Amino acid sequence: MTTIQLEETPHLAYLLRLADSALINAHRLSEWCGHAPMLEEDLALTNVALDLLGQARLLYEHAAAVDGNEWREDDLAYRRDAPQFRNLLITELPRGDFAFTIVRQALLSAFFHPFWQRAQGSTDRALAAIAGKAEKEVAYHLRHSGAWLVRLGDGTEESRRRTVDALDALWSYTGELFEVDPVGEAMIEAGIGPDPETIRPVFEQTIDRLVDEAGLARPPGTWMQSGGLRGVHTEHLGHLLAVMQHLQRAYPGAVW
Repeated sequence: MTTIQLEETPHLAYLLRLADSALINAHRLSEWCGHAPMLEEDLALTNVALDLLGQARLLYEHAAAVDGNEWREDDLAYRRDAPQFRNLLITELPRGDFAFTIVRQALLSAFFHPFWQRAQGSTDRALAAIAGKAEKEVAYHLRHSGAWLVRLGDGTEESRRRTVDALDALWSYTGELFEVDPVGEAMIEAGIGPDPETIRPVFEQTIDRLVDEAGLARPPGTWMQSGGLRGVHTEHLGHLLAVMQHLQRAYPGAVW
């Protein structure tokens, strides 16, 4: 399968970051289908994955339009290799156990809920419309994952241990949520994307509230992982894409 080549303007790169993060997060959540600890949760995680997949599709469609409509959303999802993806590193980490998935989703939702609230004022009218839909969905994602984080942290000795381990493992990946590089600076200056620093207080307040209710504490570490936004990924993304892109690689250009 031939990979596509993109001339990444700041606008296009910014949209791909949002779309790729939503898509990869959706894929990780979809891996729970048929494997969650209870049927209700099996359906809930799948529904969250579908919400994120819907967001990714809208963002890819808009990105294609910004790029001049040379590519379709399927091209952007299935015809780029790992170094061309711009997703947050936290989204590509392996599924892990249930506590790991819940903590990851709580961290992401605590950021993206205020992000999408602010993005509704974007000068990019298409992105603002997407934000209006996404904000309502992520509000539910936050309530769901937040309630489970409290339940697990304040549950059995085993569930508490796993929740603490997940927080410790994932916290160093949260710094990338607030990373501002030249792409981010250009989007903030153009009024297209919100300044992540305006989101940080809301994010920290939400996480502090959840961990406090769970009888836990926010990890103290200050060193943060970085690289996903510029295409430097963990080894896990290549394996994920090999699975996700298998059909298009086996049958290039296949459509239903």
